Amino acid sequence: MCWGALPESLCLPFSKLQLARIQTDSVVEMLQGHHPHLRFEIVAMSTTGDRILDTALSKIGEKSLFTKELENALERNEVDLVVHSLKDLPTSLPPGFTIGAICKRENPHDAVVFHPKHAGKTLSSLPEKSVIGTSSLRRAAQLKRKFPRLQFKDIRGNLNTRLKKLDEKEDFSALVLAAAGLRRMGWGSRIGQILSPVDCLYAVGQGALAVEVRARDQAILEMVSVLHDRETVLRCIAERAFMKRLEGGCSVPVAVSTLLKDAQLYLTGAVYSLDGSESLQETMQRNVNFSLESEDGPDDNLQHVGITARNVPRLAQEAAERLGQELADLLLSQGAKHILSVARQLSSA
Repeated sequence: MCWGALPESLCLPFSKLQLARIQTDSVVEMLQGHHPHLRFEIVAMSTTGDRILDTALSKIGEKSLFTKELENALERNEVDLVVHSLKDLPTSLPPGFTIGAICKRENPHDAVVFHPKHAGKTLSSLPEKSVIGTSSLRRAAQLKRKFPRLQFKDIRGNLNTRLKKLDEKEDFSALVLAAAGLRRMGWGSRIGQILSPVDCLYAVGQGALAVEVRARDQAILEMVSVLHDRETVLRCIAERAFMKRLEGGCSVPVAVSTLLKDAQLYLTGAVYSLDGSESLQETMQRNVNFSLESEDGPDDNLQHVGITARNVPRLAQEAAERLGQELADLLLSQGAKHILSVARQLSSA
């Protein structure tokens, strides 16, 4: 299907962080492979999340710490598409924007990087009262519950800065970070332990890269849609629908784990109090075995939690979204609203 002509050159911004540049470059390389006749220009920008590095994310009060400035440039037509870590994108995008592509997901789990003197250890084998650094309320809440012998302390800064603090000082015994970011930076060798969902469920969208575009730019939407990975799209729709129904964000501990197996999409979702003493966790599944050929006149501009995925069956997307909503409703019926309300108040205090 043809949606009109593309410009010969397209412009992408990236926040002024090494990881952001690596992620943007990787998406441009994939797009260039599919569209060798196009030229992509990458420009550096700064975001609120990049600049405020001495305050916990939950206390800053911004819903779009790492996206607002980039979306402003997109709205002003200064750039044509934006690459994000999907976990940084709110579940409700500003009017006029959509996620036009979600690339194949990197490992979504959390990883532990240990101080050199603790090389070879795991969290369970660290000395009592060892201090673990993390900027995530979600990680801290779960790990406090799982490892009550350890202490957890907030740490901000880009990956380079945090690893330098770990290696050159004695303040932290280990850091908990996203495995995907470490691997994209080429630091996979620093990973001392991968945390399974039994130890720590991951963040909504963690490990996936998203391409945000203007919803009206049909030619660009069609151009980037080749990057959609069906499994990643369905898993992330379920996760984002779960988060959206709970009205969660970085100020509350909400965690997920998803699996697509034998046409069944499994979603585990949980909410926690800040200290991990209270929690609710459930798992649900839904069939997503639908084909594009079985659909009668799909709506090419239909969005599911901000995602436009033309090459993924609409019925499968709807099933994934309902799965997330129904699991959230189940937890809400069990008291999740109260747990999250208290956590939100305490985290912003």
